Order: sequence, then structure tokens, then C-alpha cells
Amino acid sequence: MSRANLMKRSLSVLATTAVLFILACSKSSAPAASAPQSPAATGTVVRLDPAIDALVPQDAKVEKVAGGFTFTEGPVWRPGMGLWFSDLIGNVVRQWSPDGKVIEILHPMGFPAEMWGGRGLVGPNAMVADKDGAILLCEHANRRIVRITKDMLISVLVDHYQGKRLNSPNDLVYRSDGSLYFTDPPYGLPKENDDPTKELPFNGVFRLSNGKLQVIIKDLNLPNGIAFSPDQKTLYVDNSDPAHKIWMKYDVAADGTVSNGQLMADATKDPGSGNPDGMKLDSQGNIYSAGPGGLWVFSPAGKHLGTIKVPEIVSNCAWGDDGKTLYIMARTSVYRIKLSVPGQKVLYEPNFQ
Repeated sequence: MSRANLMKRSLSVLATTAVLFILACSKSSAPAASAPQSPAATGTVVRLDPAIDALVPQDAKVEKVAGGFTFTEGPVWRPGMGLWFSDLIGNVVRQWSPDGKVIEILHPMGFPAEMWGGRGLVGPNAMVADKDGAILLCEHANRRIVRITKDMLISVLVDHYQGKRLNSPNDLVYRSDGSLYFTDPPYGLPKENDDPTKELPFNGVFRLSNGKLQVIIKDLNLPNGIAFSPDQKTLYVDNSDPAHKIWMKYDVAADGTVSNGQLMADATKDPGSGNPDGMKLDSQGNIYSAGPGGLWVFSPAGKHLGTIKVPEIVSNCAWGDDGKTLYIMARTSVYRIKLSVPGQKVLYEPNFQ
């Protein structure tokens, strides 16, 4: 969700979302939840390899289930509730329920008043299920990861590395041993890499285990989406630099450290709008990642099988419903598509029923 992507939005989209933007950024009033709406079929599937037919049925429909937001991100399925998702500009966490209703869960969420002045990417970002029914949430401008209990109590999980403030935690994933991995680009800082408040000289990928925080990757300039293979032996991290749109994969040792970084895919020359961003895997190890022009589908070996396209720039995705429905975050809207293969089961994630 780089600033470059955001600036590519057309003037017409900016005009239609201006009122919502003002409401979302006001300290005195919260943005209104969108009204329930019937899902509408929209979007297409570009099939580049026959192997995608085993993942995406020929009659699969891309549906828009909610809209009217400003920058959707960070979805996580909450059994019995529905889909929680962030709005980076609206500075709010919302819940979409299967009956089509959208309500605000937390507002404001991650927005320090002293930073306001038009900077957009100040709100919450990615979420992941934690133990005991809690949620971990990345807060951009607050430069931290927080834990939200079932009772909606919020506490700080991590916000410093070796005495220095993090940049702006972006995406996160648990490994089966209980260690937490997250990316930390500078998108929540007003001037990003050039911001005078930036304390770390790098944009890293971190591992938090037993209270110890260590940096495991430092050579990606804008690390963003992150995910593990089903066997936990491979860590995937993508880079959202418009000049270096790549997906990397790393070997993961038994102790959780990573090595042997290899290029998995390169979309730098792809003309589509958008950069590599949030990603999820299915139970067979196929990868579904935001990329130029839509949601890219890769085989476990990194072959680009096809792209699920929606009318807006895609930022992230998450499994929901019965575990075979993929929810897609795309700027002002939430979309979904029913697939043939269930999503990967990850640590602390409850059953999809």
C-alpha cells in the first residue's frame, strides 16, 4: 500500500470518496457504516496456466460484498462474527457480517492526533488471530503491534527494537511454534524513508519469540506481505517498491531463523496498477497475493497461474466462510470469490464454521 499506489487513484474516485475521507479523519465524528447490500458479480479471472482450473472453478464469480470505504486492508475472519478489516485512511476497524451489515469495531484506531494534517496512511493495517480469541493488529502511525482481547481491551505487544521505535508494522503471520513474524516498512511515517522521526536505518522483517525481538531480513527496501508455506519450511515476503516489485522466498530452520533468500517472482515490468502486497496461501501451498492488476495466483514453485481481477487496486486477502471463500480487499471495497481448495490453517485460527 505504497504512497505511489495511492496517488494513482483517479480524480473521479477521489471525488466520490471525499466526503467519507473527511468524516473518517474528523475527531468529532466517526465514519458511518455502509448500508447492507446484495453481492453483485464483478471482476474476472485471467487464466494463464491450466493448473489454475483446479483452484478457481470455471464458473467462479467475483462478488462485491461491501463498499464506500477509503483504503481497505488487513482482513481476518472471525467465526460467529464475520470479516474484520482495516481502513488505513478511515482510521477504523470494521466488521462485515454475512447478512451484509457493516459496523465499526474500533475508531479511531492507530491515529495520533499530532500527526494529522492530510497524511493518509495513519490507521490500522494487517490483523491475525491470536490465542484465547484475541487479535493482533498492526498500527501504522502508532508504529506498533497491539493485542485486542475478546473484551476489546488493547495492549501493546511490540513497538521498539533495541531501544529504537519501529517504522510502521505492516503485515504479520504466526509460525506453528508460536513465534510471530512481521514486516516493518515506513508507510506510516509522513515522509516515509526520509522522515526525521524514523529511528531504524533499515526496513526489516522481524521475528518475535518468547519476548525476544530479532531482525531476520534487512535487504528488502520495502518489505510488505508475509506468509509461511503449509510445512513451515518456507517464508514468503514480497517487496512493494514500484521500481522493484518482487516476491522472495526463504528457507526456515527449526529454530525459526531464515536463510537462502531466493527470487520467486518479479513483476517490476508488469503494466498493471498496484504493487506486491498482502498474501495468503491455500492448504496445497498455492499463493494468493496482491500484485499489479489484481490478486496474483502462484503455484508453490512460484509459477504465475493467473490473476483474479477486480475494478480496484488490490491490497490484501483472507479466507472466510467455510474456508474456501477468499475475501479480497481493494481500496474502497470488499470482494469475494469461492474457490475449490480450502485456505491454509494457521496457528490460533479457529475453525471456519
